[in-house]
Amino acid sequence: MAVDAWGITDGYWDSERTWHHTSRATHAALRAAMGASPDDERPPDPAPPMWIVHRGATDRLWNPADLRLEDGTIVENVEALPPDLPLGYHELVPRDGWPASPLVVAPLRAHAVDARMWGWAVQLYAARSGESWGIGDLDDLARLAEWSSALGARTLVMNPLHAVAPVLPQQSSPYYPASRLWRNPLYLAIERLPGAEALGDDLTVLANAGRALNSSRVIDRDAVFRLKRVAFDRLFAQWSADANDDERAAFSRFRSTHGDDLRRFTTYCALAERHGGGWPAWPPSYRSPDGGRVARFAREHGLRLELHAWLQWQLDVQLARAGGRGAGLVCDLAVGFDPGGADAWNWQALLALDVHVGAPPDGFNRRGQDWGLPPFVPWKLRQAHFAPWISTVRAAMRSAGGLRVDHVMGLFRLFWVPDGASPAAGASCVSCS
Repeated sequence: MAVDAWGITDGYWDSERTWHHTSRATHAALRAAMGASPDDERPPDPAPPMWIVHRGATDRLWNPADLRLEDGTIVENVEALPPDLPLGYHELVPRDGWPASPLVVAPLRAHAVDARMWGWAVQLYAARSGESWGIGDLDDLARLAEWSSALGARTLVMNPLHAVAPVLPQQSSPYYPASRLWRNPLYLAIERLPGAEALGDDLTVLANAGRALNSSRVIDRDAVFRLKRVAFDRLFAQWSADANDDERAAFSRFRSTHGDDLRRFTTYCALAERHGGGWPAWPPSYRSPDGGRVARFAREHGLRLELHAWLQWQLDVQLARAGGRGAGLVCDLAVGFDPGGADAWNWQALLALDVHVGAPPDGFNRRGQDWGLPPFVPWKLRQAHFAPWISTVRAAMRSAGGLRVDHVMGLFRLFWVPDGASPAAGASCVSCS
């Protein structure tokens, strides 16, 4: 199987060992989706390239540079890499005026774990208890982790907890999220949120309605969303009025730590509440996260952005509490995200929005599969020094002891299907060529 300069393979073997050649039409469509013109022989190289070294490396630099560490520390006039550089993503800034270059300090080998252990695979939305509001929540997860640990289990492998658009109808698939950087507030245990006791009877009425949803075998996410959205608004207002200085400082640190990623996500949420979950259908002035109208909208709706940031903070708090109950948590990373969601809005310039990720025909699905997820353009992802992928993995690992990647092929290649074409007409594209 040959691969061209754009990462497009010349064909694929199906499950019956039949060769399918990549057609000229498919090849042209995929090149166009990557932003190639007919005259482009190859994509541009990343400039400057990433420099990846192992911890302890002392390589000499071509020119003296200032070293900006990930934590903000600056080491001036470096001529060779210091041997005590911490793991992480740093930056070398040449003192002669050349562009800064990313410096990645990686471990020599992956962390080793005891392979002889057992645990459960948990679909959290279905792990309901008598205290749930119609859907399994993070308090249910904490109880399950504690009970499992007492039996000897050492891990709980969960479904993706990724965020979906805060609109009706609620997206039911955890593998079609609006964002892989953030989590779904439906998993919050409402009565564990600060301010719950102060709401008294008002919250009791909502809780009774939520628990009544447990009588149905079908999880009604829309009904859960309606109830929890009311609770979120009331609890955030209560917290805003009653929070002490330490709580406000902790929330401020959370917002500062996550910076632009959190600001853009909360802006998306506030816009979605007003204009719907799919950003391509928004008014044109809101379709780019960098637009002036978007910045003005964020200023004018700052309290709404703060509410969505507060929910994400509370999700971190509750997930960390569940992770400390014994059995370690293994989170799940979906293979992609909704083309109309927050991540696609944020990273639209790096995506091939005219194609979808899918799978060729096989013994289980003779027609092949089109999952409707937009892939990153490989050369554009390299130009961005893989920043979206780095942010995504880090987000998935917060409060988790492990990560399941769905699918691991996403680390190497994905099957691209041109918009409107049959999955059988798609082609594999190397993700990191």
